[in-house]
Amino acid sequence: MKTRDWQGILVTAVSIAVLVLLWEFLVAWMHVKPIILPPPSAVLRELASEFPWYMGHAWYTLLVTVGGFGLAVVVGVGLAVVIVESALLEKTIYTLIVGLNSVPKVAIAPLFVIWLGTGAEPKLAIAFLIAVFAIVIDTVLGLKSVPADILDLGRALRGSRAKMLWRIRFPCALPSMFAGMKVAISLALVGAIVGEFVSSQRGLGYVILSAQGTFDTARVFAAVLLLAIMGMLLFAALARIERWALPWHASQQEHRPSA
Repeated sequence: MKTRDWQGILVTAVSIAVLVLLWEFLVAWMHVKPIILPPPSAVLRELASEFPWYMGHAWYTLLVTVGGFGLAVVVGVGLAVVIVESALLEKTIYTLIVGLNSVPKVAIAPLFVIWLGTGAEPKLAIAFLIAVFAIVIDTVLGLKSVPADILDLGRALRGSRAKMLWRIRFPCALPSMFAGMKVAISLALVGAIVGEFVSSQRGLGYVILSAQGTFDTARVFAAVLLLAIMGMLLFAALARIERWALPWHASQQEHRPSA
């Protein structure tokens, strides 16, 4: 790891430590009731007291998030290819996707419970539905952003539509696709929590909802902390994959090792 990366990690760690200490001090100084805003020390004690229990719920939420995200990538990229390759389908499917995305997902989440039951399936469906729009939009943008002269060269070399899609359009679309996936992974986590709010006996969403009923604010903050860490790790994992897949892109030049 380069010196610049270590410096960034150090600055982030120091900033978080300062904010946590300031939070602890202000809560004690202003005598804020724990039910309103618990100090960080109380949140950490709550997390440490039942750490395996929290990890079990976090693992369930992680599986739902990754499952919904993976399904969104597969379906979203497939829809984007169909939209780009067919003007008719672009006018129909694309419009339908935009209209569906404008519907609040919380409003239709109970329908998934009715249709799919109370297991993991409705959570996966909601996570997928929230995440897929970003992938479709950015993939379509990337596939359409290929310079016209490159496409003309491919046609002049008698390249088939499949070869031009795989060897020209997809490589050019990868930066946009990864941008959409980095947005979608956070949305998939939101979708998993929404699904757990609607109907679940497992997951961090269930932990938050049950803690709300007993006014256990420290437990709510502990679950939110785990969600924040999970979201950062998922985003960092995608950024690492992007760095590996796109070493040639301008956005990754600063990460290349110096000669």
